[in-house]
Amino acid sequence: MHGPCAHYKKPCSCVIDKKCSKNFPKNFQDETSVDTDGFPLYRRRDNGAFVQKSDIKLDNRSVVPYNIKLLKRYQAHINVEWCNQGSSIKYLFKYINKGPDRATIYFANGGEHQNNVDRNIDEIKEFYDCRYLSACEASWHIFAYNVHYRVPVVMRLPFHLPGKQQVIYGTDDDIENVLEITDTVSSSMFELWMECNGNDHEARKLTYSEFPTKFVWHLSPRGWQRRKSGFSIGRVHAISPALGEAYFLRILINRVKGPKSFEEIRTVNGQTYNTFRDACYALGLLDDDTEYIEGIEEASISGSGDYDHCLLQCCLLIVSLDPNMYGTVHGNSSQKT
Repeated sequence: MHGPCAHYKKPCSCVIDKKCSKNFPKNFQDETSVDTDGFPLYRRRDNGAFVQKSDIKLDNRSVVPYNIKLLKRYQAHINVEWCNQGSSIKYLFKYINKGPDRATIYFANGGEHQNNVDRNIDEIKEFYDCRYLSACEASWHIFAYNVHYRVPVVMRLPFHLPGKQQVIYGTDDDIENVLEITDTVSSSMFELWMECNGNDHEARKLTYSEFPTKFVWHLSPRGWQRRKSGFSIGRVHAISPALGEAYFLRILINRVKGPKSFEEIRTVNGQTYNTFRDACYALGLLDDDTEYIEGIEEASISGSGDYDHCLLQCCLLIVSLDPNMYGTVHGNSSQKT
């Protein structure tokens, strides 16, 4: 039984703004149904049955969902939900991944002046005292198993327009000194990728996203070096199509292999175009909205319904702004979309 909480005289941890955060007590239900968010609303009969707890009567509206067979078998409450969507499954499995927990309590003398008693709080000591390892986690460390790992390793690859790289500096730093720092101004990961293409013939066979499979990024000395062991895949930062030139640059670096400068990225069949958008159009990437269709199909696999809807609206907005450049809005491509 959950409660009493919101209407009880003593404060409870689940009460936020004088309301139970777990939405207890629930409403009476004649039949089990599903709400708009996909969560079940279990049947709760108004048959007059109740239990008395802390001088408050709790009826079926305060019963926490349970499975009677598991409850009898294991003599413990096991959270069981009827799952029909991904968020419900995530809600269930988050409990077994929370790790061990520990509560710290202390005893103090009561009285009217108890709130005025100063406690000597040692935050460092409290941190060490609360460091707790369960038997399972301790065994995992003893056998030298990996506690956290990811296979394969995914490396996020930043990029930027010419002269638009990020520069980190303090509020009191002089601007001339900041511009002289070559590590941050003229040695971004993206620009050093193009520099490596000019020095290594093997690098010219790879696109930017394929680069981490054969090369490793090092901070000291700053630059790309050939990979000697291991494996990694690269993922270019995703950006909105509404950003214009940056979005078209991302399209090109996912297809162009071995460019040594921004000009080579804009070069198609020996002709250098003024903008990245023109280069995409020359490569035929925007004739029939292929890029947008591929993006929507890719997002449909892992993205939520709201994300797919927003992405589709954004793509249609860009196409409608310049139909001559992005292809025919009312042609075969829009019907395919």
